[in-house]
Amino acid sequence: MTMAIRITATGGPEVLQWQEVPTPMPGPGEVLLRQTAIGLNFIDTYHRTGLYPVPLPSGLGLEAAGVIEAAGAGVALTPGTRVGYCWGPIGAYATHRTIAADRLVVLPDSVSDDVAAAVLLKGCTTEFLVERCARVQPGQWALVQAAAGGVGQLLVQWLRHIGAYVIAVAGSADKVAIALAHGADHGIVQGDDLAKQVRELTGGRGVDVVFDGVGKATFEASLDSLARRGLHISYGNASGPVGAVDFGILGRKGSLFTTRPTLFDYYTNRDEIERHAGRVLDLVGQGVLKVAIDQRYALADAAQAHRDLEARKTTGSTVLVP
Repeated sequence: MTMAIRITATGGPEVLQWQEVPTPMPGPGEVLLRQTAIGLNFIDTYHRTGLYPVPLPSGLGLEAAGVIEAAGAGVALTPGTRVGYCWGPIGAYATHRTIAADRLVVLPDSVSDDVAAAVLLKGCTTEFLVERCARVQPGQWALVQAAAGGVGQLLVQWLRHIGAYVIAVAGSADKVAIALAHGADHGIVQGDDLAKQVRELTGGRGVDVVFDGVGKATFEASLDSLARRGLHISYGNASGPVGAVDFGILGRKGSLFTTRPTLFDYYTNRDEIERHAGRVLDLVGQGVLKVAIDQRYALADAAQAHRDLEARKTTGSTVLVP
């Protein structure tokens, strides 16, 4: 028997339905997973609300870890192998699922199932943002919005690991303290004078790059915090989408650059999945990236998990347990 979260309409957390569905069997190139831990991510709320449209009815969730129970023709992975994924397709909120074997990574013994489910999507997002989108260099200054969140904590750690100076921004003093504990050089409580404080910390120059997963509420302050020709990376919409932009503002504020990248354009093939996700898992296994699982919910209680995530009651990562 398979239990899964399904949606037949978009809307608030109340649209999440806990249903029994047929257990799918794997076809050629697929495996059947018994899922042991499922990652909760803000993108799940975008799919639920329709901000990122999906065909309905639909499952939900992009990230999980589990154990292979059966393998279809042409699959080299064997039953009993521990694996994880975060590249979809949508439907991770389930006790069992079939998925293409080439979307999986084998988990090392040094990374538990729940840590893998908590870190793969956020960690791979962090990897491509720092290493391949911003290409941050040692000695550069970076500002991380929502620095106490799941991606925020990993960004702080990864940036410090490569030798950047990190300014962490969060919504309260307690959340700033979390970011500082993860290695940020400076912390700022989100407010109207953010750019002023950033200028003071950087000798009037501003930062080289801003990582902004908040969206509309922080867009202008993020731009105002950048140095001339700095890079603004908008990777999320926690406060809503930025909306229409007058690109002339980039020229007026110092010939700035801005981009809206997605994980799925940086993990497009098997080689990228193996190479870059492998690096994430290696850094986690070494303890370079510490993963804070601050919340656990039963999978059947996914609606409450969504409510708490959207109300910013969560910190670090959240795992749904089947």
